[in-house]
Amino acid sequence: APQPARLGRKRTLPSCPNPMFLKWLTELRDEAREKGQKTQHTYQKAIQSLNKYPLPLKSAKEAKILQNFGDGICKILDEKLQRYHRDNGKPREPMGLVGVKHPCPHFFPSTVCQGPEALIQDLAKGVPPPDGRDSSLDPSTKDKNGGRKKKREYVPQKRSGGYAVLLALYRESQISGSKGFMFKMELQTEAQQYCDKSFTVPDLGSKYTAWSSVSTLIQRNLVIKTHNPARYSLTEDGLVLAERLDSVEHVKEASTEVARAKNEGDDGDDGDDGPGVVDLTGSDDENQAQSSDEADRLTNKGESSQGISGKPNTDCLLPGTYEIILCVDVIETTGGSNHRKQELVKELQRNGVPFDIRKLNVGDFLWVAREKVPPVPGQLQAPRGRELVLDYIIERKRIDDLCGSIIDGRFREQKFRLKRCGLRKPIYLVELHGNAASHLSLPETTLQQAIVNTQVVDGFFVKRVQDVRESAAYLTIMTRHLTKLYQDRTLVCRSRESEGDGDGEHEPAGSPSCSLISFVEFNHGAIKNKCQTVKEAFARQLMQISGLSGDKAAAILEHYNTPHSLMTAYDQCTSDKDKEKLLSCIRYGRLKRNLGPALSRTLYQLYCTPGALS
Repeated sequence: APQPARLGRKRTLPSCPNPMFLKWLTELRDEAREKGQKTQHTYQKAIQSLNKYPLPLKSAKEAKILQNFGDGICKILDEKLQRYHRDNGKPREPMGLVGVKHPCPHFFPSTVCQGPEALIQDLAKGVPPPDGRDSSLDPSTKDKNGGRKKKREYVPQKRSGGYAVLLALYRESQISGSKGFMFKMELQTEAQQYCDKSFTVPDLGSKYTAWSSVSTLIQRNLVIKTHNPARYSLTEDGLVLAERLDSVEHVKEASTEVARAKNEGDDGDDGDDGPGVVDLTGSDDENQAQSSDEADRLTNKGESSQGISGKPNTDCLLPGTYEIILCVDVIETTGGSNHRKQELVKELQRNGVPFDIRKLNVGDFLWVAREKVPPVPGQLQAPRGRELVLDYIIERKRIDDLCGSIIDGRFREQKFRLKRCGLRKPIYLVELHGNAASHLSLPETTLQQAIVNTQVVDGFFVKRVQDVRESAAYLTIMTRHLTKLYQDRTLVCRSRESEGDGDGEHEPAGSPSCSLISFVEFNHGAIKNKCQTVKEAFARQLMQISGLSGDKAAAILEHYNTPHSLMTAYDQCTSDKDKEKLLSCIRYGRLKRNLGPALSRTLYQLYCTPGALS
């Protein structure tokens, strides 16, 4: 039997305090829907945001604080508002209150007249929220004893992802000359030392990493994400919270340093208390007072030259203070033929190769010199040391992948990016797989010619292997060779911008370069879809022309680094023949050959022909 209908008083929903804006947005949405435009969804989202906002708006500019209100929508609404004022005169009240009676005007004397800025003042005076209800009468705001509940402040757990991100952003902001933000890869690397979970690899049985907590920080207005590629920085609330976390962490690190100094038989230790022990059970106040005194004593003794974390402040790694680690791109271990890719990892493990799986923005394998950092008492993982990238990088190609990359143009682009990545010795590792080339869409002679050109023309070292096992064997031999090659060398960190400024002038011929780029700077500079300069975009444009290789594009850029400079040079030519021959004598590559008249004529026709090319 059907249940009887339940009768009762329904709660009346408050009307939107901005009816004119709501009306105009609805008209815009309906108009876009009739024309089949996708902007209808944007207008619908803006309508939903406006319905949730409880305060009247003076202008559309104030609506920018709402979600889905961009510059375009605000501009349209402001234009409609100006026309409305022209036709009807400007009202005394805010736009949202025209013809609408506020549900509880006596509760909001200042808000009605001054807009949303006065809400903070009213709330500070104990004025109820915008719906007119007295929150003191709401049982949900009472605790068990009838008192007011205090809203619990969000503080991330120690050594969690959110904790590490806040701490890394704060400490970066305190460095002199700081840019005020961090990129994703840079932030992940810097925050890893403060977190027990990985920022790149999820735990077994989970799809989340420590980086997943960044979305929570953004939702709680502690971190803000801007630009593309994304830039992360602290908000004002985040800065306050991060400063508190840093002060606590600073005290813990100071006490750790004291304990280490005692264990090492510090000269200033009286020896009465025995070996230093970090008391993890004591109160924070006691630990803070004791560690502050000890930290001051260490500073006065001159031990602050190594910093709180115990790392030297110099930009070099001395022999014996680092180890050589093979870095494997995460794409080489996941996706595609998973069995074949796992075979590579198993072979490296079987050969005892120290390797690390991470995201590489260029290349498939490279080596880093990682600083050895002793574990810290009370922490699960040792702090991550500094990393400098050795000048060897490998791009691995199966013969079928080589065929596909030649057809779709990736092959030329990859070689160009490898040449400009900042590492001096790029290597192509080609897996031939027997007679697999006979079943591909390109002839085997074409593929072999591409391999030879890569070695002879482009200057790459090419290593041919048969399968995955031989690739793992080559990586093993290279790791052992580089470990021996760099074991007695002092490595100095250089900036990528100083590349080509004579870094290797004083090094003996044939010796490895000891002036290296940090991994963070290298990997960020190799981002494929990052914001490009005009010069980089011009280089990509030139390489789309048939017959124009990376060396030829680089040679043109040395003379004309922007399209504007090239067009200016064409304008200064007196005749069309001079324009056709303008680039013919530019020399490129190691053999310093001329670009030639044919390619010069093609570029002239491309940039100087008005209208469509026939």
